[in-house]
Amino acid sequence: MIEMKKKSKLTFDTIPQIYSESNIITLYNGDCKEFLNQFEDNSVQLIVTSPPYNVGKEYEKRMSLDEYLEWQGEIIDLCVRKLAPTGSICWQVGNYIEGTGILSESYPLDILLYPMFKRNSLKLRNRIIWTYGHGLHASYRFSGRHETILWFTKSDDYIFNLDDVRIPQKYPGKKGYKGSKAGDFSGNPLGKNPSDVWVIPNVKGNHVEKTDHPCQFPLSLVKRLIKALTNEGDIVVDPFMGVGTTPIAAMELSRRGAGSDYMYSYYQTAKARTIDASNGVLRQREDKPVYEPKKGTPLTINPFE
Repeated sequence: MIEMKKKSKLTFDTIPQIYSESNIITLYNGDCKEFLNQFEDNSVQLIVTSPPYNVGKEYEKRMSLDEYLEWQGEIIDLCVRKLAPTGSICWQVGNYIEGTGILSESYPLDILLYPMFKRNSLKLRNRIIWTYGHGLHASYRFSGRHETILWFTKSDDYIFNLDDVRIPQKYPGKKGYKGSKAGDFSGNPLGKNPSDVWVIPNVKGNHVEKTDHPCQFPLSLVKRLIKALTNEGDIVVDPFMGVGTTPIAAMELSRRGAGSDYMYSYYQTAKARTIDASNGVLRQREDKPVYEPKKGTPLTINPFE
């Protein structure tokens, strides 16, 4: 395993922008292509990212859909080149919306981007649905409450640590009722496979992880991917890191994290969060079921009935 520098030595001025194998974390402020070219080909174990959706956020320049797909294709090609033979790519996207009001139309980006991974001979292992309970309310279509994560591998020899990401069984006391295992507990004692539908709150409103970024990754979502698809000491890269959630999650899980963002304000926030994480004071939500208030409490009573 590659020896990494100690977390305790991280300060605002010592978090490196230039990648080295010994770095615990690398945060780059600039173009993602320049950042990706710091890595040797076939060296990165996991790339986790959520690129801009081309919907006009402050961190992106809106372009035509064809221009956007061409740009994304260039980034995907470069990512695949950097990916290790045992590596995985997780590309998290939502919908591109063209037009407004009743004239608007949705374009699912995962479907449009899928051919760009396939032309690089990657294999799709899962199309994970990330669903959450809160967001904007639509008037001319059903309100969007999910996004997708495309998980591709570069080969059939890939890392998948299922036991590290199992979740509690729905019925842990369930027993077999027939055959040689009648009367035995039927579930895996470590928990169940989390499936390909993940219910994880998005980082909005009063979420404890909320920063100045409008579309922020939850740490628990990224950590699940990192635990499952890498081992300790592996390098995890995010070319669109925003406020640094992916590299920070990697660092906290004893991996080496690296990410880039061209927005200086987000880069600064990422550095501040990195220092908090290295000191053990970064606020984060535990990976646990979504809270449901008890029936009969004010939140559950309909005042209009």
